[in-house]
Amino acid sequence: MSGSYDDSVGVEVSSDSFWEVGNYKRTVKRIDDGHRLCNDLMNCIHERARIEKVYAQQLTEWAKRWKQLVEKGPQYGTVERAWCAFMSEAEKVSELHLEVKGSLMNEDFEKIKNWQKEAFHKQMMGGFKETKEAEDGFRKAQKPWAKKLKEVEAAKKAYHAACKEEKLAISRETNSKADPALNPEQLKKLQDKVERSKQDVLKTKEKYEKSLKELDNATPQYMENMEQVFEQCQQFEEKRLRFFREVLLEVQKHLDLSNAASYKNIYRELEQNIKTADAVEDLRWFRANQGPGMSMNWPQFEEWSADLNRTLSRREKKKASDGVTLTGINQTGDQGSQPNKHSSVSSYEKNQSYPTDWSDEESNNPFSSTDANGDTNPFDEDTSPAMEVRVRALYDYEGQEQDELSFKAGDELTKMENEDEQGWCKGRLDNGQVGLYPANYVEPIQ
Repeated sequence: MSGSYDDSVGVEVSSDSFWEVGNYKRTVKRIDDGHRLCNDLMNCIHERARIEKVYAQQLTEWAKRWKQLVEKGPQYGTVERAWCAFMSEAEKVSELHLEVKGSLMNEDFEKIKNWQKEAFHKQMMGGFKETKEAEDGFRKAQKPWAKKLKEVEAAKKAYHAACKEEKLAISRETNSKADPALNPEQLKKLQDKVERSKQDVLKTKEKYEKSLKELDNATPQYMENMEQVFEQCQQFEEKRLRFFREVLLEVQKHLDLSNAASYKNIYRELEQNIKTADAVEDLRWFRANQGPGMSMNWPQFEEWSADLNRTLSRREKKKASDGVTLTGINQTGDQGSQPNKHSSVSSYEKNQSYPTDWSDEESNNPFSSTDANGDTNPFDEDTSPAMEVRVRALYDYEGQEQDELSFKAGDELTKMENEDEQGWCKGRLDNGQVGLYPANYVEPIQ
């Protein structure tokens, strides 16, 4: 039993059976595979967590952008609130998916990581302690039987060689009898050769049968020892399989929002908000605030005054805090009986575009494109170019079109034009690239 033992030398594997010498290595390899599968499962969960995070960010960005667009757009009333309810839904769902991401990484990922560390112990020379123990156990259980198997193979080889030699000797003897030139002495040698070969066949056959019997006797103990080590490996693998099942069920619970009460409430609330949209109410509101239901300062007769009836200057217009006076101010004693007609333009009216055929020939028309002194209309939109401003990115942004900029949170760039109606600004990166970017992704540098 002394000396090194190599379970692969001199033994020809005749089948793929577990009981063949060396085929236990598949069971040993399963231990290393278990460690790798832990890494694979952690990577799988990590990728899903990243997807949850990105989806949550996209929902938040989508909700913020569209909420601004809807609020600045022409939609009004209960339908506007119903539309905006979708943005509220996105924000709440975004929070839930961030919670999913946190559960995946803080609970499931960490649980696998800790279990892997406890189940597999690395050796200084490489590999795992559990793998080496299984390898040593199988080699020890297989070593006696494998040694006897080699003896059987050697005995079988010797027996088959003796049989071959016997057949050859008999063939030579038979051929020599038909040869008249062969002398009796040569014939006697051939006959002796046949006799020796027959004795060799008997001896090698006996040895072959003996070694085979010894192998058969050793087989039950061999099977028992191999079964014992295999069951130890099975128990180790069973722990991993049961642990994986447990973790996967927890991952399923974290991903399944359909059973979360908060998730159901989001869509119950969304449905209620949509059902509150009332076309009749919205039409009634529009009629009262922007249609025939609005009050009107109908034109009335006004006396003319050479001294006081004049057009407001640009500076005086800017000082008006409550609105714009539509008529001249009459303060003379002769005209005291004539009531003054004052009215303030509502905040809605200030923002409306009036028809181009509105008469501005009257010097007292406050909506005239120019006043008596040639000044421009104070209600005209300022068309002067915006000054360039340095801004800093609040979030990462990846340009979706060729005319869009890409930057990382913390990058600085120059804003060249103010925000348009869709919430986009024109800017320039420090490398000279010019393009568009979402206005709400940056803040001015103080």
